[in-house]
Amino acid sequence: MNAPLQTMPEVLGASAMRAQHSRLLLNLIWTEREISRADLARRTGLSRSTISAIISDLLATGLVRESHAGVSTGGRRPIMLEFRDEANLVVGVELGATHISCVLTDLRCSVLARWAVSVPVRDRPAEALDKLSTGVRAVLEAGGVTTSRLLGIGVAVPSPVDSRHPGELLPLLVPKWQGYNLATHLEQTFSRPVFIDNDANLGALAELWWAAGPAVRNLAYIKVATGIGAGLIIDGRIFRGSYGIAGEIGHTAIDASGPHCECGLNGCLTTIIGTRFLLERAASHLRASGAARPAPRTLDELVDAALDGEAFAVEAIRHTGQRVGIGVANMLNLLNPDTVVLGGGITRAGELLVGAVRETVTRMSLAESISHAEIRATGLDEWGIAVGAATLVVESALQEPAQFAKALQGTP
Repeated sequence: MNAPLQTMPEVLGASAMRAQHSRLLLNLIWTEREISRADLARRTGLSRSTISAIISDLLATGLVRESHAGVSTGGRRPIMLEFRDEANLVVGVELGATHISCVLTDLRCSVLARWAVSVPVRDRPAEALDKLSTGVRAVLEAGGVTTSRLLGIGVAVPSPVDSRHPGELLPLLVPKWQGYNLATHLEQTFSRPVFIDNDANLGALAELWWAAGPAVRNLAYIKVATGIGAGLIIDGRIFRGSYGIAGEIGHTAIDASGPHCECGLNGCLTTIIGTRFLLERAASHLRASGAARPAPRTLDELVDAALDGEAFAVEAIRHTGQRVGIGVANMLNLLNPDTVVLGGGITRAGELLVGAVRETVTRMSLAESISHAEIRATGLDEWGIAVGAATLVVESALQEPAQFAKALQGTP
């Protein structure tokens, strides 16, 4: 767990100061899971009277409870305070290019229910929105809860997200979604707050909070799927750039005379990486070898063949790893992250993929940029990006605790 603690501003009015103190204490209780009032005073420097008043308010909301008597260091045993992970629930959604995954989680993002379906999201937005609503209802029903228990709905999308228009996918990359507003659809359907971000960004957020460890503050998450994209964590926060385009590593040109890309450029990295290109390369090698074996039809079939040691599949995975390594090397030289995480279904190939990435990175990166960087496959399962979408909701509420109060009152 690597959730960032909140810092104190320098000058605030009394009301704002009280809200800031409340946020600080709530974040500490959430992070520590359980802590005494005395430890809160020592950790924050706040007076015991201030802490007592704020804790009384938090106990009244139901977000925090008194759990048990802790260990005494002299005198009476302290009463421990505990964050109630079950006080609200969250729905996290991964809206992939070809599938939708939904999870229902508690406020620690532990998965309570899950649902998934294959659907051509990029090409059929109306159908995708209908399936998305079905998925949200399915996980709520599986969890035995109604929307009144929801803190919010988080959605990961296969597109940059401009904070000025958060419900709209970028027409340049998903042109058939022009005129559709994802946030409006979900808010009107479920009457709960909706939070939307790029899928690679939320893969990075999930890794930061649930897999990376507390020492990691700078992380790059590279998602290889239908295309390739990156989510960037800088100093513990998602870095989105000015208009949400940061991390679009798939649209960095590596060959100006290369294939034409859907974005309008030539030779983008995504034109030589991704599921379609990978399957085509594997089929080409099979034809050239004269093998009677049918070509894999899905990425899972190709990865299975590679793990079984079939030469054509091993070559295709390693070739992809080498190309991904070009993007990773450039990112290491440019941003110098602590950790680079590879995500997407192809990472099931394990060291076949990661080893090829490392080989290219070693050849193309500055020695200092790679000397302390960890390059590894994701530590999360196939629901990780949906969990990242749920994490986005929890992160927002920990920054603005009034969201918890609204949810506990059942108001959007």
